[in-house]
Amino acid sequence: MLTLTDQDFQRLYNYIKKHYGIDLSKKKQLIVSRLSNSLSSQGYKDFSAYVDDILSGRDTEMVTAMLNKLTTNYTYFLREEAHFQYLWDVILPDLAKKHAKDKVLAIWSAGCSSGEEPYTISMYLKEYFGAQASQWDTRILATDISHKILNSAINASYNEESVSPLPATWKQKYFVKAGKDSYTVAPAIKQNVIFKTFNLMDSINFKRKFDLIFCRNVMIYFDQDTKDALVRRFYNATVPGGHLFIGHSEGLNKATCPYEYIQPAIYRRSAT
Repeated sequence: MLTLTDQDFQRLYNYIKKHYGIDLSKKKQLIVSRLSNSLSSQGYKDFSAYVDDILSGRDTEMVTAMLNKLTTNYTYFLREEAHFQYLWDVILPDLAKKHAKDKVLAIWSAGCSSGEEPYTISMYLKEYFGAQASQWDTRILATDISHKILNSAINASYNEESVSPLPATWKQKYFVKAGKDSYTVAPAIKQNVIFKTFNLMDSINFKRKFDLIFCRNVMIYFDQDTKDALVRRFYNATVPGGHLFIGHSEGLNKATCPYEYIQPAIYRRSAT
């Protein structure tokens, strides 16, 4: 294990907090355990020179590699299935009526990791609209801070265990067998997702406001002030009557949250 001095630890976590919103102020040992081997293999003798290189900002890939190691990109198909049931029962019928004329939905998967979430949403949209799906623009914006994780989502390959939560018919319709224990996403689903790098600390200035934002199990890394500020930006990027889904392990500050609470981990912007 390499040595991380208190001074270098403070420099590193302050940089990460300022630029990426991630609060690692109580995670010194995690930083040491997750980065030491990688640093040693790159020729670093201690953390000091590494922190200098990170703070210089010259190598963005180095920064994203660090963030990948310090945060957990763990997800799977149909994660928190109650969200998708609410999407099917309540939100999609409402959006189908609301957008009956323009037939355009605006959905954002913020912090999409390796793609299971936006691909799951796409499958629900295809199932819901059925034979009419081709008449609708249901393309999903899927963002993450990591180029590496987005590349893995774009060129996704999932094993049998990963796709097992999905209905068997969906595996047949929406995946292509790529090996004994490997599946790739069918073109109709892959083409329905637009992957883009985006830092959630940045201003949200996309062309359209969103009918639905998924930001699940991302804010667990943020302190309360950072979380509150992000939720306000989400709110301003949500159409009246639109929804925000967060992770069930997360919670929003009732005193400052501008959204209306609907049920655990589901919030709605007022329609007026």
